Amino acid sequence: MSGLSQAFTPLFDKAALGAHRARAAAGLGRHDFLFREAADRLADRLLDCKRRFPLALDLSSRGGILAQVLDGRGGIELLVESDAAPPLATRPGGLRVIADDELLPFAPHSFDLALSVLGLHWVNDLPGTLLQMRRVLKPDGLLLVSLLGGETLTELRQVLLAAEAEIEGGASPRVSPFARLVDAAALLQRAGFALPVADTERIIVTYPDALALMRDLRGMGESNAQADRRKNFTRRATLLRAASLYQERFAEATGRIRATFEILTLTGWSPHESQPKPLKRGSAQVSLAAALTSAGGPGDAGGAGTP
Repeated sequence: MSGLSQAFTPLFDKAALGAHRARAAAGLGRHDFLFREAADRLADRLLDCKRRFPLALDLSSRGGILAQVLDGRGGIELLVESDAAPPLATRPGGLRVIADDELLPFAPHSFDLALSVLGLHWVNDLPGTLLQMRRVLKPDGLLLVSLLGGETLTELRQVLLAAEAEIEGGASPRVSPFARLVDAAALLQRAGFALPVADTERIIVTYPDALALMRDLRGMGESNAQADRRKNFTRRATLLRAASLYQERFAEATGRIRATFEILTLTGWSPHESQPKPLKRGSAQVSLAAALTSAGGPGDAGGAGTP
C-alpha cells in the first residue's frame, strides 16, 4: 500500500471516507451486521487469552460495536474507543477519542491491548499504522485486529467492471483494493511484532439483488473512497446492467445473489524478553533424519507404508 510521503499518491480519499462514515452514522444500527459478526469472532479470540488488560484501545470503533459485544468481558478494565468520524466518536458513554487511524495521538507504551474491527483496510499506509499500534503498546502488549481481505466483494467487482466496459466503453476503480493473506504476517513482522499470526475466514451474505447490496454498503459507510475513483455519479444504465450480470452469474437457487466478505485476522505481540524465541540456525541437537526415524517415519521398519 502507498505511504503518506509526498512521493506517493494515497490510495484513499480520507475526506470522502469521513463523509461516508458520518453520513452512515445515524442509521448504522440497521446495517452493522457484518461489523457485529466480525466483532463476535474477534471477541471469541480475545476470550481465549486468559489475562488482564488494564488499558485497551479500539481503533475505528464505530460508536462502540466491539465494546457492546464484549460487554465487560475479555479482561479489559478500561477501553478507549477511537474513530475518525465525529458522529461515531462522540456518542454518549465510554471513553472516546476523535483520531485518524494513521495519526495515533497516544504516548508510546500506553496500552496493554490494541484492537480494531474492520477498519484498517481503509488506511493508506497499513505498515505504518501497524507500527504506530506497536509503539503505543506496552512490552508484551497484544495486537488483535480484523480487516477485509482481497476476496471481499469479488462478485461485485467483476460485474461493475464488465457493466462499465460494456455501457461506457471503459472501466474505473469501483471496489477498493484489499490486503492479501500472504502479505499479512509479513506486515506484522515488518512492524516489529513478535509471534505474528494471520488467518482468514469467509462470510457469504445473500441479498435480494445487487442494488440491495450497494445500498447496504452505503449504509455501512463502506462506499467507494478510492482517490482515483470517478467523481461523477454512475450511470443508471451501468448500475442496472451490473445488477443484471450479478443475477446471471452469482444468483443462488432461491434467486438471491451472494456476496463474499473475506476477513483477515492479525495477531501479534509487542516484543518482550519473556516471550519464546526461535532457536538460532544450526543449534539443533538432533538431525531431521533421526527425528523422523524415532517418530516412526520412513526410516522406521515398522512405520506406515512399509511392506
